Amino acid sequence: MKDGVIKKAKEIFDFKNEIIVGYSPGRVNLIGEHLDYNGGYVLPCTLDIGTYGAVCGREDNRVYCFSDNFPEKGPVMFTLNKLIYQAEDEWANYVKGMVKELNPPFGFDLYVKGNIPPGAGLSSSASLEILIGLIINQLYQLNYSRIDLVKMAQKVENVFIGVKSGIMDQFVIGMIEKKAAMLLNTANLDYKCINVDFQNYTLVIGNTNKRRTLQSSKYNERREECNDGFSILRKKYHIDYLCQLKTKNFNESIDLFSDDIIRNRVRHVITENERTLEAFQALKAKNIQLFGKLLNESHCSLRDDYEVTGLELDTMVSLFQKFGAIGARMTGAGFGGCMIALVPNELISEITVKVESEYTKSLGLTPEFYIVNIGNGAKIL
Repeated sequence: MKDGVIKKAKEIFDFKNEIIVGYSPGRVNLIGEHLDYNGGYVLPCTLDIGTYGAVCGREDNRVYCFSDNFPEKGPVMFTLNKLIYQAEDEWANYVKGMVKELNPPFGFDLYVKGNIPPGAGLSSSASLEILIGLIINQLYQLNYSRIDLVKMAQKVENVFIGVKSGIMDQFVIGMIEKKAAMLLNTANLDYKCINVDFQNYTLVIGNTNKRRTLQSSKYNERREECNDGFSILRKKYHIDYLCQLKTKNFNESIDLFSDDIIRNRVRHVITENERTLEAFQALKAKNIQLFGKLLNESHCSLRDDYEVTGLELDTMVSLFQKFGAIGARMTGAGFGGCMIALVPNELISEITVKVESEYTKSLGLTPEFYIVNIGNGAKIL
């Protein structure tokens, strides 16, 4: 793959200096949704799909970016002294944001190519951010640590792009080193990895092909609603995050909520945190049936209490469950994008054909399915 990336890059740029090549995976969150900005536990894993990049240094302050995923746009150019968000630059804004944080001494030519579906909720943006951090750090020997790059990437999302996301995506992509799932405590960034054995089941990702962008979704609104719920409960409990509370605390405090919407958002956050810890124990015990049951419960909570699913995700999840998946739920921010399902190995083709047929008939959209494996973290090739 490295040689292929270099070959394609040389067709675009006249590379004359040292070439650095890197890879950064996509991720899927198995369970623990909308918890990373509430100080909760999440259980993501990196995938065997991702973003490849080749970079070569320049002797001026110009940066040229070319994506093989958007070849019609040609190279996007900007300079180190003008690092501002411009909507027309689209994907290259993530490069600009990372360059602003990294502060390299010179510009560079950048070629990237990925096989993560954009806008599907599999962290194509975080994958790109960590990739840029790794290869520019290596190119100019900037000596940033992995955790430095992770925090820079989150800042790019929050400040430069304007999405109030948590740190989960960048953290798992930047910090995981082997094929494993990661139980991450987003309150303090403590984590532990676990080898995942789905036994006689395979993880299938279903893309609703309803495109969503976080900036135009209600993602930021949900975060504000959680802040409102936190402010209410903090008057009763000495807490720093919503996820420090248990279901018992929530049940004892229902009368504090005059707004049913805020109450429901808080209930999802607290119960989802407990489900995530239970799911981790289920994987440790190789209790895949229980793990599947928790996926189903997670989707119900995201649908009913957090209201981030929508017709497309709800339809696809219910179809997978109808045709034999032991567990299915939306993954990512929601409002479109992807869901995951645990499907018996021998029924993968049969189930996906049935789901595609009924989903298309119901909604007029053609879904896509990815049979994925847990993959390695980001690395220099």
